Amino acid sequence: MKFFRCQRCGQALLFEDTRCESCGFALGYLPNFGALRAVEPDGPTWFADPDRESRYRFCQNWESHGCNWMIRADEGETFCLACRHNRMVPNLSDPDRLADWQKIEVAKRRLFYSLIKFDLPLPTLASGEPEPLVFDFLASPADPQSGPKVMTGHEMGVITLALEEANDARREKRRAAMGEPYRTLLGHFRHEIGHFYWDKLVRDTDKLEGCRAVFGDDSQDYEAALKQYYEHGTPADWHANYISAYATSHPWEDFAETWAHYLHIVDTLETAHAFGVSVDPPEYDGDRLRVVADFDPYRAENVTQLIDAWRPLSFALNSMSRSMGQGDMYPFTLTLAVIDKLGYIHSLIHSTP
Repeated sequence: MKFFRCQRCGQALLFEDTRCESCGFALGYLPNFGALRAVEPDGPTWFADPDRESRYRFCQNWESHGCNWMIRADEGETFCLACRHNRMVPNLSDPDRLADWQKIEVAKRRLFYSLIKFDLPLPTLASGEPEPLVFDFLASPADPQSGPKVMTGHEMGVITLALEEANDARREKRRAAMGEPYRTLLGHFRHEIGHFYWDKLVRDTDKLEGCRAVFGDDSQDYEAALKQYYEHGTPADWHANYISAYATSHPWEDFAETWAHYLHIVDTLETAHAFGVSVDPPEYDGDRLRVVADFDPYRAENVTQLIDAWRPLSFALNSMSRSMGQGDMYPFTLTLAVIDKLGYIHSLIHSTP
């Protein structure tokens, strides 16, 4: 994630900010420029510093405090590049569901930041493509007898996210119950979008066999594989070849988990790059823990460049997290087999026309 400053006063800004706490100006994110700008109303439209010629409008979800992205006033769109993929949202007149949806939208916009940076295909319902990217944010029924529980997942372009995942206590309870080291809204989005891009970039292309050579034969029965995983768990040596336990369940899940971690690594390294972060412990005799994040991870030449920066950075971040009495920020191990899989994801993303 980039580092932003207010054009009016120089105040440091967060990606989600809607108003500068220093000078009080409203803020809007311009996805086509990757910039968070101070904005000023001009009738029904807005100026965005320093451009005083163009006019913008906020995404319609801005009115519900669900988005801070903007659209050019002459685009003829009411929703921004991220929100136009929403198909179903919860009842926003319910304060609790509104608050949960707002958290979901924050994570979704961070996902789209990466997808736009990588220039990946983002077909909408209006595109006419048979499997556009669509989001359904749904709440499970209050009465279990009145209908099935909503399950987070992906099917033929539709990503469903259970609204309950926005509740920190419920999500943590599920994480602990399933023995997961990590469970976040952003993690869900990055995982499920991996399934979408497997369909889009691999399934019906000449890359299928190459993908199978890395992740395994995806033609094996998916439901049977999941049943086997939940009933019998993981093989004893899974850490050597997989980024997570869930990745062992089926090649599709291995691909999606690896895709998610690739996005985790790239975006966190960009944040480190934006802040000029360097790691160079003086007491360490050698250079294995030395890193200066002085390159654009979204344009990295190869996965080795990313991993060489990520290993010492994640070690330092985990150490700082423990100093605060928290668990590791990145509780995963990158083995050679996992790095090879990350390398496949890197090549796939950067070979997409």
